[in-house]
Amino acid sequence: MVRRITPMNFTSRLHDERTASWLGIWLGVSFTVTFITGLISHFLQAPPDWMLWPSQPVNLYRFTQGLHVIGGLATLPLLLAKMWTVYPKLWQRPVVRSAAHALERGFVFLLVAGSLFQLVTGLFNISYWYPFPFFFTAAHYSTAYIVYGALLVHVANEWAKVRRALDPPTAHDASQSGPSRRGFLTAVAAASGVVALTTVGETYAPLASLAVLAPRRPRVGPQRLPVNRSARAARVILPADYRLTVSGAVRRPLALSLTDLAALSQHTSALPITCVEGWSADATWTGVRLHDLLQLAGADDDARLRVESLQTRGGYGTSMVGPPHWQDPLTLLALRLNGETLHLDHGYPCRLIAPNRPGVLQTKWVTRVVVL
Repeated sequence: MVRRITPMNFTSRLHDERTASWLGIWLGVSFTVTFITGLISHFLQAPPDWMLWPSQPVNLYRFTQGLHVIGGLATLPLLLAKMWTVYPKLWQRPVVRSAAHALERGFVFLLVAGSLFQLVTGLFNISYWYPFPFFFTAAHYSTAYIVYGALLVHVANEWAKVRRALDPPTAHDASQSGPSRRGFLTAVAAASGVVALTTVGETYAPLASLAVLAPRRPRVGPQRLPVNRSARAARVILPADYRLTVSGAVRRPLALSLTDLAALSQHTSALPITCVEGWSADATWTGVRLHDLLQLAGADDDARLRVESLQTRGGYGTSMVGPPHWQDPLTLLALRLNGETLHLDHGYPCRLIAPNRPGVLQTKWVTRVVVL
């Protein structure tokens, strides 16, 4: 005779309300941080017309995006532990007791399925592997609202249990046998810490030697800087008579050769490249201040710019630059990297580099600046 499985068969304290609640609290904090930093990332990459992001502090995006990706990775052990703790509820019968209970379980399903979707596809994204047919950025952004909305509903529904979890343990709880709850929670927290420690070096250089799980090392690549998209992958075609043009709403349109650009006043900025996949690396750039170039062309101080690339394949062939960035003296059309002529994979002959911007918006192989 087959014994029927019910939640009563699971007597370990590791499956009880208190353990689940503590894991839920940790997950709630983690999901809130990743949701907020994810919104920052999205609106930096695709800001609405009315939004002007600041250029300072220089490392703001580096911090928020590193926190988003590394914090998201560290959430994996928490989520797996939470699912293991509460899986006995799968054996509850009847499956649905009422319309309200069905709605509650529906939100839990959205929360679990959406969380797994976000974390698994996020892992694929930082590994630069896209086995799915949809555009990752749009799907990740849209699903984030579903997951966080389901989380808020779940927290409201479970709040009474969470409050009980914060109460001191009862004598009955302390007398339970089996594995220690404190030991289990400590092990889960340690697992999250190990994941963070072995990835944070991709953006925090002093720990680079520990970044064994990171998809990028800060000093590996041409001119000691990583590359996401090479010139070959972007199908860059360099014209023999290369000119950088500045056109649009200007009083003096420009068409400058590399020799012309090199003859202009050169400036050096120490700025990081920060990728949306979470890694970042410091570098020293030398070139022409974008502000100086726009003054030379006679652009208005409140103008917006569209910077266009020579690339013929892939997204982000153009980027928009608002006044806070192009007027910042650190923003350059760079010709040199770490004291050397730009490598082709880093944007030769000319690339944009500006503070507090995602790497995908630091347009490489710049051929045209259009003043709008």
